[in-house]
Amino acid sequence: MYPTKLPLLLLSLTLLAACGKEEPKVVAQAPADPMLVIAPAALLPQLKIGEVVTAPVTENVRVAGKIDFDEQRLARIGATVTGRVSELIAVPGQSVRAGEPLAMLNSTELGAAQLAYLKARAQADLASSAAERARSLYQGDVIGSAELQRRESEQSIAAAERRAASDQLRVLGLPAAAIRRLDAEGAINSLSPVVSSLAGVVVDRRVTQGQVVGPTDTLFTVADLSRVWAVAQVPEEQASKVKPGQSVSIEVAALDGEQITGRLIHVGETVNPETRTVLVRTELDNREHRLKPSMLATMLIAGKAVERPVVPAAAVVRENDADHVFVVVGDAPAQNKSADSATPTAKSADGSAAEAPVLNQFRLTRVELGPESGGQRAVLSGVKPGERIVVDGAFHLNNERKRKELEGS
Repeated sequence: MYPTKLPLLLLSLTLLAACGKEEPKVVAQAPADPMLVIAPAALLPQLKIGEVVTAPVTENVRVAGKIDFDEQRLARIGATVTGRVSELIAVPGQSVRAGEPLAMLNSTELGAAQLAYLKARAQADLASSAAERARSLYQGDVIGSAELQRRESEQSIAAAERRAASDQLRVLGLPAAAIRRLDAEGAINSLSPVVSSLAGVVVDRRVTQGQVVGPTDTLFTVADLSRVWAVAQVPEEQASKVKPGQSVSIEVAALDGEQITGRLIHVGETVNPETRTVLVRTELDNREHRLKPSMLATMLIAGKAVERPVVPAAAVVRENDADHVFVVVGDAPAQNKSADSATPTAKSADGSAAEAPVLNQFRLTRVELGPESGGQRAVLSGVKPGERIVVDGAFHLNNERKRKELEGS
């Protein structure tokens, strides 16, 4: 009986021993941080380390704009009477002087007004003669004072009607010299000139030969282009950053990107309800006529300076369509150092040798930055003042990081 049970007992003991053994644990190795890089000794002399500092930064406002007419040097010219265009004199692009005729109209309205003036003048002359005779008869005691007063009243009324008729001729555009000639000759002339009220260039003509026009029609536009405006629409959320008198740099694409400096002369008092923008304007000298109205321009308005953290433009690395800087993490752990990295020295921001331990471990950190100004870029987020970063040599350090990343993959 006992010999039969002995193999079973040995088998049971073997199974129990096997169950008591622990299986070896598999330790998962953490993946390497692709943003972390340890600079080799040969690269450290090319790196310069500095701190993120604060500096006054000018907050510039960059908006799209255009060149426009100076509205104070622009005249939209129409007819003073209703008539038919009998002659076109000026053409677009022609330089004209103030008072120079641009077109001629044949106007029956002007002829009727001249006829009314001649009648009023004749009536005034008749009333004046009657009043003079009445005064002579009154002195001879032929008529009474009532009759004299009636004649003098008629004289005053006729003189007033003559002045009114003369004023009407001036309103219809007849110059004083033409009225004097009408008085002297009594000849009616129904031709009326359309004259320029401004010395400049004819930039638009909206009339054709034989067209019937009236005082409400704009026939010509004349502009003095020796000075022009640059106008732009600033978004309402940036409107508080612009004030009259601020310096403006204007870049005109049609002039090969040439920059023209000026100052804001006007900032709108209202917000356009459709575009949610505020109109700004500056005035530019254009005596050479290089700037043409409606040319596209970019306006860079220099705002007020505020204290912000800044980093050198050379410290910025562009990676995956985002800005980054290398932040100093510290000295690499001993097991990660190479055999020749025990004694290297990195340059500090002032060029002196860095104190031990050597800072050779860096992390590529994403940052939000403002535009470059004076070789610096304002920090909006990502790093804080006092943090140490690589201010020079970041490009080479990023190449080393990419090389290590490829080797690891």
